[in-house]
Amino acid sequence: MQGNYGPGHNPSDALTQPVTQTEPLLLLIDIGNTNITVGVTDKGSLIEDWRISTRDATTADQLWLMLRMLLDSSGLELTAIHGLALSSVVPALTSVVENLVRRRLPVPFVNVTCELDLGLEVLYENPRSVGADRLCNAVAGFHRYGGPLLVVDFGTATTFDVISHDGAYLGGIIAPGPETTIATLHAAAAALPSVELTFPSSLIGKSTETSMQSGAMFGSVAMINGLTAGLRQELGEDTKTIITGGLAGVFFSHLESIAAVEPTLTLDGLQLIFQRCRPTLQ
Repeated sequence: MQGNYGPGHNPSDALTQPVTQTEPLLLLIDIGNTNITVGVTDKGSLIEDWRISTRDATTADQLWLMLRMLLDSSGLELTAIHGLALSSVVPALTSVVENLVRRRLPVPFVNVTCELDLGLEVLYENPRSVGADRLCNAVAGFHRYGGPLLVVDFGTATTFDVISHDGAYLGGIIAPGPETTIATLHAAAAALPSVELTFPSSLIGKSTETSMQSGAMFGSVAMINGLTAGLRQELGEDTKTIITGGLAGVFFSHLESIAAVEPTLTLDGLQLIFQRCRPTLQ
């Protein structure tokens, strides 16, 4: 999760506003449909983060070995972990982590759901259907920037999450992510290749590959700029927009009215929720 990010992000300061209590060596796991992001905090500061393929950790044993390898690479040990916070949108892998905690890592454990005391009201028609990663983004975004706030997350889907001025989660938008767009075209049409997710030099593609890149990348820019403008009209022009996710740094310079890039926003939210729901370690 490296890259050159826009203004507003200080990678040495995972949480720019003080929290009431911090925890020693906390393990953070965010399981998405495509990637798993793992982070470690030391006394409230994010000291390491990694991204691995979701396909590489489908059992408790695989995940345990992967975590050991990641922590060993940074001179850390799993025995030093004193808490674990999980955000998952893959139910089968949620069970894998729960199994790992029971069998190998018996530490205080928080699995993020809407049923926790998140510190914000979830106004979705069915709150249980809101992805845990979106809840984490909303908690961290409002903690850092207040509201009204729009959080755009680049993942398998490009999600837009809207938080009101008083911290209520209002809902949002789910659209195909650039990677999903390319993969869908490649799977549906034999003549369309799988292409790299980069911006072509021109909006007008001169080959099948650059035409697909233009559609996926510039098409995403047009969609995001258009939707954020519409949401600001609905919420008010004082609405801030922040972006996160694996492609946030790639898209930042092409987007309008972005307050900041926050590449570790979901992990930051995981930490805040753990602190709120399990403030002491036994």
